Amino acid sequence: QVQVTESGGGSVQAGGSLRLSCAVAGSPVWLGKVGWYRQPPGKERELVATLTADGDKNYLESVKGRFTISADRRTNRLGLQMNSLTPEDTAVYYCNANRWGRDFWGQGTQVTVSS
Repeated sequence: QVQVTESGGGSVQAGGSLRLSCAVAGSPVWLGKVGWYRQPPGKERELVATLTADGDKNYLESVKGRFTISADRRTNRLGLQMNSLTPEDTAVYYCNANRWGRDFWGQGTQVTVSS
């Protein structure tokens, strides 16, 4: 069983930065695919960024150049550095780990960006 727990959300003004962190328990963070997703108010959940075991990164087009996904093997955490935030980034952000063909999700952390 894998457990993922997000932290680091909050409120920030447009143009600001936040860093999200996800503690991964039960599996090394670098094994398999991990990622961040978000669900804006009234919308479907969408992929924000993923990181594969080979180190390949994939980003939502609208966050490219602003967000950076990273994995810390020492602490077994997944991070998401978010810069130049806009109100359109407001959402609940979820950490995801895919292991053995299953998706494991955290409870989500709220990010609110005011204009």
